[in-house]
Amino acid sequence: TIARILSSMASLVAYDDSESEAETEPAESFNAAGQVKDTSDVVKPRGQDFASETPGVTEGAALPTKHGSHEDPAGHRLPLVRLWRSDPGSCPSQRLQWPRTEPEATFPTGKPPQPSLWTSHIPAGHVPLAAARFKQVKLSWGTYDSPDPSSRAQTKSETPGKNGNSLQRKRCEDCVVPYTPKRLRQSQALSTETGESKDMEAQGPSVGRAPAPLCVAPRVSEFIEPYLDSPYRETTIPRKVLFHLRSHRGPVNSIQWCPVFAKSHMLLSASMDKTFKVWNAVDSGRCLQTYCLHSEAVRAARWSPCGRRILSGGFDFALHLTDLETGTQLFSGQSDFRITTLKFHPKDHSLFVCGGFSPEVKAWDIRTGKVVRSYKATIQQTLDILFLQEGSEFLSSTDASSRDSADRTIIAWDFRSSAKISNQIFHERYTCPSLASHPREPVFLAQTNGNYLALFSAVWPYRMSRRRRYEGHKVEGYSVGCECSPDGDLLVTGSADGRVLLYSFRTASRARTLQGHAQACVGTTFHPVLPSVLATCSWEGDIKIWH
Repeated sequence: TIARILSSMASLVAYDDSESEAETEPAESFNAAGQVKDTSDVVKPRGQDFASETPGVTEGAALPTKHGSHEDPAGHRLPLVRLWRSDPGSCPSQRLQWPRTEPEATFPTGKPPQPSLWTSHIPAGHVPLAAARFKQVKLSWGTYDSPDPSSRAQTKSETPGKNGNSLQRKRCEDCVVPYTPKRLRQSQALSTETGESKDMEAQGPSVGRAPAPLCVAPRVSEFIEPYLDSPYRETTIPRKVLFHLRSHRGPVNSIQWCPVFAKSHMLLSASMDKTFKVWNAVDSGRCLQTYCLHSEAVRAARWSPCGRRILSGGFDFALHLTDLETGTQLFSGQSDFRITTLKFHPKDHSLFVCGGFSPEVKAWDIRTGKVVRSYKATIQQTLDILFLQEGSEFLSSTDASSRDSADRTIIAWDFRSSAKISNQIFHERYTCPSLASHPREPVFLAQTNGNYLALFSAVWPYRMSRRRRYEGHKVEGYSVGCECSPDGDLLVTGSADGRVLLYSFRTASRARTLQGHAQACVGTTFHPVLPSVLATCSWEGDIKIWH
C-alpha cells in the first residue's frame, strides 16, 4: 500500500513538472460511468474534480502563477492534489458558488467599495479560477471584475470578452442622474426659447399646466374713470402711437378689449406663437399674463361677457375657458377640427359657437361640456361668425368661391332649430374673411377679398347695398378684420400692406390713413369707453395702441 501511494505521488510530480505555460496536454478523461479519471489513475466523483467543475477553464489549462500561498519554498508549483488538501478553501465546490441573496463583498482598501449587481463572497486578493486560462492576471482596481454568474453556468470553455468588463465597469463608474418630469423639461425649454426677462412681463406656464391668477388692481384706471358716468362722446380720429407692444413671437391673429367698462384697460391678444396674452394697454402698456394652454397656434380668443374669463381655441383642436381670478380651467373640450373663430351667445353666456376647418359649425354648452347643436353646410372652412337679432340668428362666412358659390359664401342660420334662413346673401365671387355689426343700425359689414367692405342689411332677406362700398385697402388673402366705432360714425380696417384706414360710415369716404405696421395689419378695434383710443395688430407680431 505504501509503495502504491509513493508511486502515485511520483507520477503526480512528474505530471506537474512536465507541464509548461506554452504547451498543454489533456489531464483527465471521462469514462462511461460518468466519473472523471486523471493521469494518476485515481478515480474521483465528478463533483469533486477541479477541471470539470471550473467553468471557463479548458482541459489542461495553466494555473495562475502569482499566488505565493500556493507555491512551495523552492518556487515550484504544488500538485493539484496537494494544493487541494493543503488549502481546503480552494475547493471549487466551496469557492465557486452562486451569490447569496444578500452578498457580502470584500473590496480592496485602496478605494471605497462600489456596489455591484453580481458580487460574490470571494476574498478580494484571490484570483478566480476562471481566469486561470489567462497567462497574465492583473489585480488592479480598474481591471478587476467579479465573476459573472452567466459564465459560471456555462459548461464549455469561452474567452471572457470585453463587453462584460465594460458593462460592469460602467455600473461601477456611472453616477445616478435624477429624473426630470416631462412638464418641467417643457417649461425649461420654453423659457430658454423665449428668453424673456421677468421684469418685462409675467412668464406663462408650460403647456397643460394651470396658469397663475391674473393680478389686476381693484381700482379703475384713472384714464377710464372719468368716462364711466357719462355717455359716449364723439369718436375722434387717433393720430399718435401711445404704446408699441412687441412681446409676441408670432403673428397676432386677433385683439379685443375687455367688454366690462370698468376693466376695459385690459386688452386680449391671440397669436400664432401658441399663446394668448392679457395687456394693460391703457396705463402702462405692460403684459399682465401669458397663457400657454395650447400646443399649436391660437387662432381665436374671446372675453366672456362678464370680463372674468377667456375662451380660446386653436389649431390643436382644443377649447379652453380660463378663469382669470383663479387661473383654473373651468371648461376644456376637444373639437374634431382646427378652430378659427369663436363667439359667445349674446344672451345665454354659457353657450358659444365655434367654426373652423370643417363643413360644420358647432354650439357648445359650458355647463355640460358637450355639443348641443350642429350646423352643417357643403363647405370646407368657416372664416367668421356674427350673431344677429340678439342671438336668435347668426351668420357664417365660408371659403366657397366657385362659380355656383352664391348660396354658400355667407349663410344665415336659425340658432335654435339649426335651419338655414338664407343662403342667397352675397352673390359675388369673393370670400369674406371677417364680419362686423353696426352698433346702432340694423346693418352689418363684410370684409371681402375684392379689396372692399360690403354693407348688408341685418334683417331678412339680408340685401347688399349697391350704393355704399368702402374701398382703398388691400386684403390679398389675409384675414383682415374690420370694426365700427362705438358711436357708429367711423369704420376702421386693416390692410395687407400694413396701413390702417378709417372711413366715414355715412359717406364711405376715407377719413384718415395711418402708416401702422411693416407687415399686414390683420386686426383693428376701437376702445369701448375712451373715444380716441384704437388698437391694431399685425402679421409681424406687434400691437400698437393709438390715441
